Amino acid sequence: MKDSDIDEVYTPFGHSDYQTIVANIKKFAAGGKTAVISTINGDSNVPFYKELGNAGLKATDVPVVAFSVGEEELRGVDTKPLVGHLAAWNYFESVKNPVNTAFIKQWKEYAKAKNLPNADTVVTNDPMEATYVGIHMWAQAVEKAKSTDTDKVIAAMAGQTYKAPSGYTLEMDKTNHHLHKPVMIGEIKADGQFNVVNKTKTTIRAQPWSPYIPGNESKQKM
Repeated sequence: MKDSDIDEVYTPFGHSDYQTIVANIKKFAAGGKTAVISTINGDSNVPFYKELGNAGLKATDVPVVAFSVGEEELRGVDTKPLVGHLAAWNYFESVKNPVNTAFIKQWKEYAKAKNLPNADTVVTNDPMEATYVGIHMWAQAVEKAKSTDTDKVIAAMAGQTYKAPSGYTLEMDKTNHHLHKPVMIGEIKADGQFNVVNKTKTTIRAQPWSPYIPGNESKQKM
């Protein structure tokens, strides 16, 4: 691929003015088939996706694949113009299994009981599921270590498993303490949820050391 066929733009955390950037994407796309890989993080997703909708950039014209937009970010956006854009996560609220059904129910009941803002529309998402799993794994490690001593719990964390709301049994790697997790590709729906269009059959071992960065060659088995 030619360098001229790639356009790369960075914005600071908290950036909110995406009018010019989206206009440039639209102009760039006029030159041929185009897709956007978005690594926008946090609240900045809201103005970005709002601007996509305002500009009329549909997934059938310029599909956006995001690594950090989920149900919570889309809760404040009119998602009808965004139908079909994609996101990659390890969990989506829409996955169907008994563990996830219970997870969602517990969260919605908690939100109402604690009078959280917009409790009637709360959603679950990938970061919430990751935190939920992490706390349970920590508790299991404490029970195994019979102690809350940091070093003892760290040692006990290695190899911990937990049946997660994603529908998979996750494992903490014995070597690098990253989780073995599934990968899911979700398509934005008109109601702000995701339709899972692809997912791995099993969990994937994390690769914490990029093989594309010089100096990491000896770390690939860590």
